[in-house]
Amino acid sequence: MADVFQALSSSVRRDILAMLKDKDMTAGDISERLDVSKSTLSGHFNVLKAADLVVSERSGTTITYSLNTSVVEDLMGAVMHMLGKDETNNNNKGEKK
Repeated sequence: MADVFQALSSSVRRDILAMLKDKDMTAGDISERLDVSKSTLSGHFNVLKAADLVVSERSGTTITYSLNTSVVEDLMGAVMHMLGKDETNNNNKGEKK
């Protein structure tokens, strides 16, 4: 989970994830919307892929990226648990042990 939080520490990577939330996009589409060099963007994609937050599919010379929703859902569950907002914790509120 630490690699996921590391990946989310960059505003550029958070912007990429926000774009991919709406639709799958090619690297070119994403680079047109961000003010970063292609080599820097490639590094961001590598971090996001290493954290399993995005998956990529190559078709010829085009790489299309999509959000790995199962990992994002797991992340949200972990954050909710840390904040004490999960179902198990809510069901035990008010109970004395």
